[in-house]
Amino acid sequence: MLHRWLLPANTAAPTQAKRIVSLVPSLTEWLHTLGLEQETVGITKFCIHPDEWFRQKARVGGTKNVHVAELLALQPDFVIASKEENVAEQVQAIAQQVPVMLTDIENLEDALAGMQLIAMLTNRREEANPLLMQIQQDFTTALPKAGRALYLIWRDPYMSAGGDTYINTLLHYAGWENVCWHQTRYPSLTVAEMQALQPDVILLSSEPYPFKETHIKELTAHFSNTRICLVDGEMFSWYGSRLLKAMSYFKALHRQLT
Repeated sequence: MLHRWLLPANTAAPTQAKRIVSLVPSLTEWLHTLGLEQETVGITKFCIHPDEWFRQKARVGGTKNVHVAELLALQPDFVIASKEENVAEQVQAIAQQVPVMLTDIENLEDALAGMQLIAMLTNRREEANPLLMQIQQDFTTALPKAGRALYLIWRDPYMSAGGDTYINTLLHYAGWENVCWHQTRYPSLTVAEMQALQPDVILLSSEPYPFKETHIKELTAHFSNTRICLVDGEMFSWYGSRLLKAMSYFKALHRQLT
């Protein structure tokens, strides 16, 4: 499912949003790309792109800890939320007062459709169309298969991305077969379970857990014949404007690891 509207009683979905609060960091960046400086009145503390918005825009808490009263005080007419990133009870409390577009992005098609819908609701279709066409062109075909990858998003416990995630879709386009494709969401794994998966490469994401060089050394003790490297998690897990840069990043990573 791409999205659904959560609406206050007797309220229709907006046709022209003029005061927007985004609770989804990757879509906050998309709002900036579309030139919605004046219209975007609130963001979360994890909306770090662009930096000037992070420093200057009103913040309404984190993605998992939204300050509902502060958000409502901004008098938005449109709130962007995510089923995966935000807490259902907080989103429902906001939706009692303000129209909420609740996104549920599992693949590239979902991401592009959501970006297009936001552009339509903010009267930015002219600005969005060439960018969406560029992304579609960039992702026309996946890169050649480079091997089997274990993509880790968390440590203690180790957690990976399953086959029903957006990350899995991006791994495919980057040329990697996800060794956890048969699992759902974000499975926890022991070192022994990771070894049994026999990955050719282990990709350590920069987010949500900030993997560093020291973690490569930590895992090398258990995977002496497996390539282990740090990767930019935003390229694999952020949709929105990040998609304009993702395929170039994947091509460089592909050259590095093959």
